[in-house]
Amino acid sequence: MQRRWMAGLTGFAVLIFATAAVAGLVSGTVSSVDSAGKRIVVETSGGKTQTFRIPKSTRIEVDGERGSFDDIKEGHRVSVFSTNTGGVSRLRIRTAPADASKPRSEPSEDEPAASSDDGEEVAGRGRVDAGPAATDAGWTQFRGPDRANRSSSTGLLTEWPQGGPPLAWRTEGLGVGYSSVSLADGKILTMGSRGEDEFVIAVDAADGSEVWATRIGATRPDGRGAGPRGTPTIDGDRVYALGANGDLACLELGSGSPVWGGNILQHFDGNNIPWGISESVLIDGNKVICTPGGKQATMAALDKETGDVIWRAKAPGNPPAAYASPIAVDIGGVRQYVNFTHSAVIGVRADNGQFLWSNDSSANGTANCSTPLQYGDYIFSASGYGTGGSLVLVTGERGRNGAKQIYHTREMKNHHGGMVIVGDHLYGTDSGPLKCLEVMSGEVAWQDRSVGKGSVVFADGHIILRSEGGPLALFEATPDGYVEKGRFDQPDRSDLPAWAHPVVADGKLFLRDQELLLVYDLRESR
Repeated sequence: MQRRWMAGLTGFAVLIFATAAVAGLVSGTVSSVDSAGKRIVVETSGGKTQTFRIPKSTRIEVDGERGSFDDIKEGHRVSVFSTNTGGVSRLRIRTAPADASKPRSEPSEDEPAASSDDGEEVAGRGRVDAGPAATDAGWTQFRGPDRANRSSSTGLLTEWPQGGPPLAWRTEGLGVGYSSVSLADGKILTMGSRGEDEFVIAVDAADGSEVWATRIGATRPDGRGAGPRGTPTIDGDRVYALGANGDLACLELGSGSPVWGGNILQHFDGNNIPWGISESVLIDGNKVICTPGGKQATMAALDKETGDVIWRAKAPGNPPAAYASPIAVDIGGVRQYVNFTHSAVIGVRADNGQFLWSNDSSANGTANCSTPLQYGDYIFSASGYGTGGSLVLVTGERGRNGAKQIYHTREMKNHHGGMVIVGDHLYGTDSGPLKCLEVMSGEVAWQDRSVGKGSVVFADGHIILRSEGGPLALFEATPDGYVEKGRFDQPDRSDLPAWAHPVVADGKLFLRDQELLLVYDLRESR
């Protein structure tokens, strides 16, 4: 079986390489310019070069302004947009970045502003100089460290000025979809569909210029907007991403070159779910954890280096996949992976995939979307469609676990915006209203309806709520009541709901909205 799976991976890698030449975008540095032949040579981050002939019909933009071939110089950063026939339709040129110490006016739509980064407090190390490593900030996967949705950034604004925090830069052209972002090695990773193809995309964390884009599969259109739903997971020098059709890819972080890949639905005999696979895969040790929900595996572990199957876990009834992402927890001396399926929250052993427990009280029959949360030896999970949330105590001895339900509440019908635990309280939106619940009792400490349903992220004593159709709000993470410290309306909103979760890392707020990525500086001015 492993041999058949690897054969599929090889074919997938060949498919990616075969389509890369006409993928639509190459980004890198201009290494030479042939004025007579109207050609340029572009060196990508992987050290490879590619030659492009630039016809008169090509639209050339230099730092956001209309330009000409004569404006292209060696050393310029360039994004080359190609057609399906290999011709060049558009060039985006960026000259040397502006001095970040000088103030800038608001950036234009096509020119991301240079960001100012003078370091942040790091636990146990004091202040460190900013640089490529500082942009890592622990946010290498969906929902950040431990998938708890808690940022390590400190020294942030405790109140937002009117109109919101200052915009550091913006970039467009990321494709459609609901992917959020992850960060490492001076790069921001996301996913998007461009036309008929899904891509994993890396942009420069300093200014948003595209570094590379790799096709991983076909676009899956549906009635709620096409494009991928998951967020790339970064592990060392590799990136792992799962598309809406179940196409799983392992890529090189530096260049985007494929390492291995395959389709988890095809391999594990699963069917896609109504709104597309939405999982952000988990990397734990040497394993890639995914939840295909197929007849051959409810959950599966793959070798992160090769893609070989390590184990298959089967839950009773072979439930299809849900729209949530797994977490790794250590409870009762057993490391296990916990995730939603279509019919229940389940736990399986990390070492061999043995099924341990399930609880269906927080599952609805339509779409279970929010990632479960760990609270000591307890797991809290919730879903929308009138269902609500449940707290279970994971119990067991001698390597076997079960789950005892502590309570079920209809006060946290969390649809897909996720939740966060701070201290002894949980924060998230219950359908429409924002609520704060005591974790152990489920009792409501307070609620507020002014912002609306959305997604949350915790940072430096505060929570940011991004409502799916309205403003963003900053409020204190306290059970004493809703204390708002600022709100603003995201500019240039798309006509689709703002479902990509906000990220706070490296002292900045990252907002993905379909083609657009906005980056705001949250640091206190010094």
